[in-house]
Amino acid sequence: MQMLNKRYPKNCLLTVMDRYSATVRNMEQVVMIPSLLLDLQLSGHGGQIQEGAPDLYKYFTMLKAILVDVDHGLLPREEWQAKLVDSEADNEAENEAAEMKESKKEVSGELDLEAQFHLHFSSLHHILTHLTLKAEEVTRKYQEITGQAM
Repeated sequence: MQMLNKRYPKNCLLTVMDRYSATVRNMEQVVMIPSLLLDLQLSGHGGQIQEGAPDLYKYFTMLKAILVDVDHGLLPREEWQAKLVDSEADNEAENEAAEMKESKKEVSGELDLEAQFHLHFSSLHHILTHLTLKAEEVTRKYQEITGQAM
């Protein structure tokens, strides 16, 4: 099991990132046969299976892919944009509208960087915490399936 290497304040983004990395690495060590996760769903609140939710295998691969970004940083902007173009051609009109709105804000000088920072910071903190919980659930479910539950 991975342990946190460094000590930061509890709600520090670095703590959340370290916790996510350790949890996903633990998940990777436990899940020896990822194909066992195919077509299995996480149970939602009250043990209900969520309709249309991704299977555990998709969570497993998504959590591992995000770990690469958390540990090694973002792709260069050009590579990231090329990746987005390949996978999200349908959202092109929405993105253009959002970019135009954003550029209007910048031009008019109404850009409040501190407010944007706090919004994105708290969102990232929340998302990483949520993904950490998902990684723990995938690990727990795999252990149940394989009879390794503690």
